[in-house]
Amino acid sequence: MLLAESTRNQFVSLSVPWWAWVATGAFVVLLLLLDIVVLHREAHVPSLRRAAVETLSWMTVGLGFGLVVLAGFGHSAAGEYYSGYLIELALSIDNVFVWALIMAFFAVPRAYQHRVLFWGIFGAVLLRAVFIFAGIALVERFEWLLVLFGVFLLYTAWKLLRQDDDDELDPEQNPFLRLVRRVVPSSNDYDGQRLFTHVSGRRLATPLFAVLVLVETTDVLFAVDSVPAVLGVSREQFIVLTSNAFAILGLRALYFLLADLHARFAYLQHGLAAILAFVGLKMIVGHWVHLSTAASLGFIVVVLVVSVLASVRADRRSAGLGLVEPADAGPPPGEA
Repeated sequence: MLLAESTRNQFVSLSVPWWAWVATGAFVVLLLLLDIVVLHREAHVPSLRRAAVETLSWMTVGLGFGLVVLAGFGHSAAGEYYSGYLIELALSIDNVFVWALIMAFFAVPRAYQHRVLFWGIFGAVLLRAVFIFAGIALVERFEWLLVLFGVFLLYTAWKLLRQDDDDELDPEQNPFLRLVRRVVPSSNDYDGQRLFTHVSGRRLATPLFAVLVLVETTDVLFAVDSVPAVLGVSREQFIVLTSNAFAILGLRALYFLLADLHARFAYLQHGLAAILAFVGLKMIVGHWVHLSTAASLGFIVVVLVVSVLASVRADRRSAGLGLVEPADAGPPPGEA
């Protein structure tokens, strides 16, 4: 009981009115509708500039919501929100690169990729809500799970450091995908942005449906890492859920901005490993050592900035030595 009380006292405890939940949910739905009905109603290939503008816009929305949290609940709550937002955003970058491999494997035309990612993001938000509510309920009931989560995050950090950059994803080895293909009759041909099509009177799933299945299953795997990580900086359902949701909403634009630049972020994986290890240790020793929200947020920001700057510097050095190809070499995945 003393451990549970001590750990809970490290985080803010909010009384969020029902209308705030409803208003936030309605705002998220409005953003999704604006994205799919207005901005991306017709299939097209976003330019790099448009992807950059949309990425900046989504980040502005996410960071701006932190100001809403600040105004409504105070600086401690806002600090937890920004910590959770940055952790989720950083961990999601690896998810973006996995999506790029999936799109390349299935040779998805670039004009159709946004639609399947939209439904992937929609499903991801719902799945994260389930993970978050279940995770917080378990932690509140079984406080010792924090130590287990912390050890798991340390193991994940170790795996990130040992992971070979040349490891390739083979979607055909995904057991869930094989199961879906056995149950759902499928076609090998695309039919625009449709997930299902009709061939000789039969309703068949297009390859985009298989891509969507993989996008959703990979998000579940990433959620296993990211949700415990965010629970290391906040235990308030409203903060954890909104920080996850607003970070995830901008992943489609981030995908079109970064999908072809995996090799340009040589040290990002090391930065992610450092963040996971930091949060894991924080969860394990939280009963004895308490770090303020400001200290946690500062560490996350410094690690991200240093890893990105180190990656940029290493990329420029390699380019100067002729060890890497120019960034514009070759067509993007699915556009060859």
